[in-house]
Amino acid sequence: MNAPADEPITALDASALSDAIHARHLSCREVMQAYLARIERLNPQANALVSLRPHDALLAEADACDAELAQGHSRGWLHGVPQAIKDLANAAGLPTTLGSPLMRHFVAREDGLMVARMKQAGCIVIGKSNTPEFGLGSHTFNEVFGTTVNAYDPGKSAGGSSGGAAVALALRLLPVADGSDFMGSLRNPAAWANVFGFRPSQGRVPMWPVQDVWISQLGTEGPMGRSVRDVARLLATQAGWSPNTPLSIADGAHLEGAGATFDPKNARIGWLADLDGHLPMEPGILDSCARALERLQGLGCAVEPAALGMPPERVWDAWLVWRRVLVASRIAPFLLKDGNRAHIKPEALWEHEQAQHCSAAQFMAASVTRTQFHQQMLRLFEHHDFLALPTTQVWPFDASERWPRQIAGRAMDTYHRWMEVVIYATFAGLPCISVPAGFNAAGLPMGLQLIGRPQDDAGVLRLAAAYEAVIGDWLAVEPPIEG
Repeated sequence: MNAPADEPITALDASALSDAIHARHLSCREVMQAYLARIERLNPQANALVSLRPHDALLAEADACDAELAQGHSRGWLHGVPQAIKDLANAAGLPTTLGSPLMRHFVAREDGLMVARMKQAGCIVIGKSNTPEFGLGSHTFNEVFGTTVNAYDPGKSAGGSSGGAAVALALRLLPVADGSDFMGSLRNPAAWANVFGFRPSQGRVPMWPVQDVWISQLGTEGPMGRSVRDVARLLATQAGWSPNTPLSIADGAHLEGAGATFDPKNARIGWLADLDGHLPMEPGILDSCARALERLQGLGCAVEPAALGMPPERVWDAWLVWRRVLVASRIAPFLLKDGNRAHIKPEALWEHEQAQHCSAAQFMAASVTRTQFHQQMLRLFEHHDFLALPTTQVWPFDASERWPRQIAGRAMDTYHRWMEVVIYATFAGLPCISVPAGFNAAGLPMGLQLIGRPQDDAGVLRLAAAYEAVIGDWLAVEPPIEG
């Protein structure tokens, strides 16, 4: 059976695609045609991309990009590269549904800051990537577009909330992708798609427009890619200070080259594993991560067991307060209109209702605990250059389930407790990447989190790039989904 004609083009990662476009080895029209053909063939089953724009409009934009190159002008490294925006962010002229039936007909008038920066770098926005309702739940399903299924097993969850983006990458429907991360939303789906998902340092990628720029700092936008080089380049595009977001970080341009490999010999990695049994794990996950850590040891890294140094339950309780308050502030406007409650998922309503019992004193107490946790993480970095954790506590679960009710026989007391492993980087505001960590016997992928020191996004990317060079066998395993 001959390979489809789109494969040679869509097999290129974004950086290689950019090089080919700028060298005039590929036209932007050829690239767009290849991606549209592949999307038409594979997306109906995967349901990764939604709100797709008409082909003729996209091909006209590709032709305009070719005309600019013919005149010696490039918009940037993403010139003519197809891109789909996560359906939580605004892209002018496209719906921003948030996966909610209440937002089904909302069309953005302006680009969000991240989207504007990617367009300035030359990308052509072809549509949106699917997300759970309001981005909640780490399982990409909603009543507007339906369920996005796992690229490696269409009966399983794709994770979330950047599930559409991860599956689109894995199936080569996009060369690189944007997403956002509050409770592992760039990391969990990346782990289950055998790609790289990077949560930037707090403030690295400013979000605008938003309701609040002072307290709502747990969620951040960021990049996902098939290669660390692509992740670093997209992060450099997304990053940088904005006057609209006063807590944003000014420096970001240096990140573009962070995907280059470096010698990680003697880098000290603290392996937190399951936090001394606190985190229940499905069988095989710790083994998978141990094999990934062996690859790092083969590079000369020193991997040693590490302890969190603070009761994890105390961290979780403080996290719950922060999360409930911040999520409730997003849900509250939708509850102002009578009748809307019936169209909001129960998990979102639960978050809102839990927050109604939280006082300012309780929130400040949780903030004090968060501060103490941050200080404890800094103490860990006195002995380790990086910290490592599994990216998820379960393998991809049945796509018909809303969320895992138990792990290894232990009941989950909230709809998101099964993703507790991702809160540590988020709560401390630290840079963290999920890197592929191989597959189980059923062919399902897993990921390993690598966490860096405050604002050392470049260091995390350099370690990930060195690791990428020794996992070619895992990266070569492509999804079995066929159109």
